Amino acid sequence: MSTAPISAALTATDRAAVMNAITTIKETLPFLIDLSVDERKALPKMGDKSRAFVSKALEVATQNPDFLPRSFDLDEMRKDVQLFEAMYPIVVAMAQLQELLDDTYVTVGSEAYAAALQVYTYAKASGQGAGLDSVVDELGQRFARKAKKTKPQPSAV
Repeated sequence: MSTAPISAALTATDRAAVMNAITTIKETLPFLIDLSVDERKALPKMGDKSRAFVSKALEVATQNPDFLPRSFDLDEMRKDVQLFEAMYPIVVAMAQLQELLDDTYVTVGSEAYAAALQVYTYAKASGQGAGLDSVVDELGQRFARKAKKTKPQPSAV
């Protein structure tokens, strides 16, 4: 884990450039789809072991198309395999980028929250009488506990 705090800024121009790059990616890959959780669960998954299986099956089908039923679309299988292989480096790169984004976002949020806790602590300790009472109370609402709902006690008859 990095021990150095993050000290950076994201300008509106840079953020717009990143958002435009994301838009460009989406436009360049117009075939991208959005699956529901159930749809995703229902699909057979192709991992590293399955990649070799699929490649071998494509080679067998290409060299021996006679045993396949007429309804089997070998060209479509070939296109799917080629698209999968072409997308693989993009998926890996995007997963790495997503991990970097997540880690940076969590770290910056943690740093901001830790700083806010310090502000609250200092304001509580030395802000009394300095006109900060209402602000300290507002900040303290973050830590206010909700009263537990008590079950009504049966009345004794």
